[in-house]
Amino acid sequence: MTTADTNKDRVYIFDTTLRDGEQSPGATMTLEEKLQVAEMLDDMGVDIIEAGFPIASNGDFEAVAEVAKRSKNAIIAGLARAIPADIARAGEAVRFARQGRIHTFVSTSPIHLAHQMKKTEEQVLEIISATVAQARNLIDNVEWSAMDATRTPIDFLARCVELAIKAGATTINLPDTVGYAVPEEHGAMFRAIIERVPGADKVIFSSHCHNDLGLAVANSLAAVKAGARQVECTINGLGERAGNAALEEIVMALRTRGDAMPYHTNIETTHLSRASKIVSAAANFPVQYNKAIVGKNAFAHESGIHQDGMLKNAETYEIMTPASVGIKETTLVMGKHSGRAAFKDKLRELGYELGDNAFQEAFVRFKDLADRKKHIYDADIVALVDDEAGSIDDRIKLVDMEVVSKTGGIHRCDMTVTIDGEKTTVSYDGTGSVDAIFNAIKQAVGLDPHLVLYAVDGVTGGTDAQASAHVRLEHNGRIASGNAAEPDTLVASARAYLNAVNRLLIERGAAAQGAMESAAS
Repeated sequence: MTTADTNKDRVYIFDTTLRDGEQSPGATMTLEEKLQVAEMLDDMGVDIIEAGFPIASNGDFEAVAEVAKRSKNAIIAGLARAIPADIARAGEAVRFARQGRIHTFVSTSPIHLAHQMKKTEEQVLEIISATVAQARNLIDNVEWSAMDATRTPIDFLARCVELAIKAGATTINLPDTVGYAVPEEHGAMFRAIIERVPGADKVIFSSHCHNDLGLAVANSLAAVKAGARQVECTINGLGERAGNAALEEIVMALRTRGDAMPYHTNIETTHLSRASKIVSAAANFPVQYNKAIVGKNAFAHESGIHQDGMLKNAETYEIMTPASVGIKETTLVMGKHSGRAAFKDKLRELGYELGDNAFQEAFVRFKDLADRKKHIYDADIVALVDDEAGSIDDRIKLVDMEVVSKTGGIHRCDMTVTIDGEKTTVSYDGTGSVDAIFNAIKQAVGLDPHLVLYAVDGVTGGTDAQASAHVRLEHNGRIASGNAAEPDTLVASARAYLNAVNRLLIERGAAAQGAMESAAS
């Protein structure tokens, strides 16, 4: 294979976990979490990291600028609407990067122009020329996106792309913004634009697909086969509504089916499992058990026929090895006699690097769990560390809780919490134990959010398994999720609810700070 062939078949991975992924309701990350995710993406070989939307808030600007300063290899992109102030702000944020990019976009479909933009086609063409040129004057690396491209008439889309290229765009993105396309028509759109637009051979075409019909990955691969050489995706498929195309699925599909799709990426695939865990913990979004590539059951076999085949030859039922995505087959190696060194080594094996304080907190909880639970599995440690990472800085913490339940009788919760270090004790009844617990928390904190989701899963098998509780709350238009893992289901439920309340308070404080800064400016 020649160098020219290698470059021709190279697919660039544009990760938008920190921007589009974070727009998923309840997935807001702190600055430290964003920096951790960005470092992981850079280390695993992501080509372009879209670090945020700098004009959206001071916090977003700070995050993009800080990621840009710390990036070692990846291009750092900032998103900007086709508005001069947006573009200037994005340029200011990414100027700190070794390689920066401004990613600007404008709607092109009739439904968006009529109802959202309230602009004519000619007005949109003028906007494209002016704003892409502005971005190119600030930086050499400019990406332009036609929002809702898949519902845009091909003739108008071609005019838009031609203008964007003439104005200086170096990457052209044709997104399936609402997850409407099917693979055949998505590929046909790319082929038509690449064939008919002058200068198309001088730019890189990009695909950005949403998963509303469950076709995001299939559409992305169809775009690659049609000539796109950049794919925009997120870890775990995180994103608005049904999410984005999943990075791990695209990368492993190209690697595993090179016979059908002779393209390659620069992603170090052994980092995929760790990346999934880091993003899941940072965004507080659990990964479904049967999620392709990185789900808990992705390499699990329960059927007798499957197990028999696996024992004879793993290739009978596995088209890729667990090791190829960074998953190790490990069992019961940790217990109450394990020391700090062994625990730290196990954390590294599972993909975690904790600071001294976080490690000490996690080790104390590990020892406490080992005293109560006979067998400690890797999944127990993952749940414990992820839970600790989400609660170490909580303003409200559970101190003590007693729940009384009686068949056909009263369910009551007596609870003590600390709020900013001050103890508060409350008692409250409910229609059940969990209802009483949640009512007690609401009384203690003086907040009455709407419960959007409550779910409990067993981390492992057995009656002594840790319960992993998930809570999602909505209050005044803000959504926050909370997770917790405990051997006691009721304690796990209480801590998950408190974790979500703490996230609501953080968001409310950030919003209030932003309002004060806006008023002062």
